[in-house]
Amino acid sequence: MTTSKTNITWAIRSIVSFLFLLSAVAKLYPSPYFAISTFEVKQLYPLGFSGEIAPYFSRILIGIELALGLLLLQKNYIRSIIIPATILLLAVFTTHLTIETIQNGGNSGNCGCFGSLLPMTPIEAIAKNVIAMLLLAWLIILMPKTNESKGNFWVLTTVTFASILLLFMIAPIQPIESKFVINNNPQPTEIINQKDNDTTNTQVAIDTTTKTEKVEKTVPIILDEPAMHKSGYSKYFSTIDKGRNTLCMFVPGCDHCRTAAKELTEMKQKDKNFPDISIIFMNEEAELIPDFFKFAGAEYPYKIIEVIPFWTMLGSGKDTPGVKYLWNGNEYKFYYGITENQFNAIEFHKVVKKTYSELKK
Repeated sequence: MTTSKTNITWAIRSIVSFLFLLSAVAKLYPSPYFAISTFEVKQLYPLGFSGEIAPYFSRILIGIELALGLLLLQKNYIRSIIIPATILLLAVFTTHLTIETIQNGGNSGNCGCFGSLLPMTPIEAIAKNVIAMLLLAWLIILMPKTNESKGNFWVLTTVTFASILLLFMIAPIQPIESKFVINNNPQPTEIINQKDNDTTNTQVAIDTTTKTEKVEKTVPIILDEPAMHKSGYSKYFSTIDKGRNTLCMFVPGCDHCRTAAKELTEMKQKDKNFPDISIIFMNEEAELIPDFFKFAGAEYPYKIIEVIPFWTMLGSGKDTPGVKYLWNGNEYKFYYGITENQFNAIEFHKVVKKTYSELKK
């Protein structure tokens, strides 16, 4: 093979190798367990993977990406096994992304190819994969047909299994069921706006002449509030389904979450009737919670839950910061992420000032 062909083949191998290594490393950013768990919930769960299978599949998949990135730079079975395997994996990714684009559109959202390090839309990822496959096809044409039967197959198996094992070591699988951690602050005083859902009260009048108490009449009073409803969050906060509450779903190190918390604090300081604030934190950088509250300007009752239960609770396709307005357990507003559904302090304050009759319109 001529020098120019040799240079081209090594250039192609280096480019594709870099893409695979970057893809594997990016899926571990900013921390391995958090990143992989996020990848599972946002990419694998929607595909039908169960909570038991997803942790194994994600680590094996990323391990294979890492292994192929390394094996593209060695000489054993490069033309007969490594390049075809790389093309096959890219083809599988491209097929999935194409289906997703057809079903949901591909101009928004993060495909997860490079994790949260380098967000990429499905269409961008398809273009990247097609270019990589064309480069690999060209590489097969450029590389001479040689007898690879004398190659060392153990190099392939060792690198592959070592890469997969490395993923299980740096991001050990944790139980899906999380043990949430509570703060030491006392729980907020329960606000009870109705008792047993009664819609009639008895008005009592005092006869100032005889100093005796008598029942004047019974007047039906229509309570302008929703009926009690179980929101599903009472396992975190016992009073969350009673009265008007603001439930926040934050990550301690998230700048957008901190900004939302600060805006909520400012509103609560100006309005004594502002709904009580409670926070569910993801168990990622939990040591930053004191600094989070310092930035927010106030402390609130909070719980800490594990990464996967947190994403599951937030909901498929949704991101932080999450802010919900609950009234007697009924959800009337839900902000999430930093795009079209992001938290809007001005709008939120208008919503919480509305009566129940106004909310129903």
